[in-house]
Amino acid sequence: MRLTKPTLFTNIPVTCEEKDLPGDLFNQLMRDDPSTVNGAEILMLGEMLTLPQNFGNIFLGETFSSYISVHNDSNQVVKDILVKADLQTSSQRLNLSASNAAVAELKPDCCIDDVIHHEVKEIGTHILVCAVSYTTQGGEKMYFRKFFKFQVLKPLDVKTKFYNAETDEVFLEAQIQNITTSPMFMEKVSLEPSIMYNVAELNSVNQAGECVTTFGSRAYLQPMDTRQYLYCLKPKKEFAEKAGIIKGVTVIGKLDIVWKTNLGERGRLQTSQLQRMAPGYGDVRLSLEAIPDTVNLEEPFHITCKITNCSSERTMDLVLEMCNTSSIHWCGISGRQLGKLHPSSSLCLALTLLSSVQGLQSVSGLRLTDTFLKRTYEYDDIAQVCVVSSAVKVES
Repeated sequence: MRLTKPTLFTNIPVTCEEKDLPGDLFNQLMRDDPSTVNGAEILMLGEMLTLPQNFGNIFLGETFSSYISVHNDSNQVVKDILVKADLQTSSQRLNLSASNAAVAELKPDCCIDDVIHHEVKEIGTHILVCAVSYTTQGGEKMYFRKFFKFQVLKPLDVKTKFYNAETDEVFLEAQIQNITTSPMFMEKVSLEPSIMYNVAELNSVNQAGECVTTFGSRAYLQPMDTRQYLYCLKPKKEFAEKAGIIKGVTVIGKLDIVWKTNLGERGRLQTSQLQRMAPGYGDVRLSLEAIPDTVNLEEPFHITCKITNCSSERTMDLVLEMCNTSSIHWCGISGRQLGKLHPSSSLCLALTLLSSVQGLQSVSGLRLTDTFLKRTYEYDDIAQVCVVSSAVKVES
């Protein structure tokens, strides 16, 4: 017999209006029914608990518990009783018996009881094989088996999306959908990062000094509902300084999900290692370290760029060229030498710009030329700035 939590008793309310022939008879019967809620008799859900009437559903990540009883129906004493319980899945066979030792004897109308537990880790058909061997009073060895088949279902649908930021940060969006037929209480959804990253959860906001979850005070996930979790992974300092290493990292980490269903039945899932597509920076990577959000029209403003040699074995000799666009104008000397940049090393560059057009303007027009290979790298739409009239005060 499978061991599960009891469920709340449900009944079908039968009522009618007072002008109908039964009058108040049906309503009075519901009020007198001990299984109904006082004052809310027409609700189907009552206050009583009822024992499970069938096997029910078992989901991946939950713990399967079963009670096994071997009863001596005969009028003879049997000896050397060995009870063995195995769980057969599509890939393996597991021994779930608490003890493999034989019981010396079993008298008539007596039982051997055992309770087994197993955390379900596979989807699909499972077969509980219960085998009993014993010896009769006449010394004859007997053996029989019973099979109990059940299906393990998938409780959650998990989808992930990765966003690679220019600052080597990786944002992970995890969409978790409840595909069961009952609500879930999401106890914990966390990301265990790989060794190269630190993780920050972005699923709460700070209100009056307290962290409040973005999902509200009730963490229930209704059937077929989806919830989105967001995480930010930053490379650890010792890896962030090595551009060539962090660029090729594809393994991000794994999600750990813990939930509870009706009356506190617990389940847990851990995904396999999540992998992203490594960003293709090419040989030379240009990223912005500092840029103002808002600038004044026709007034110079400053940005800081970081240039990284992503090659693991080739030194570059770079020349910087600045090309004006219709709205953004570069201040400074174009075509200047930046010098040699060794493999996996970086340099920071302070540049000055000026905008002649108001509105949201795109910073474009940077060109880097490697004089060794005569190869030019073009960088457009690096960032956007909001340009306002100089009469409007820009708040810092």
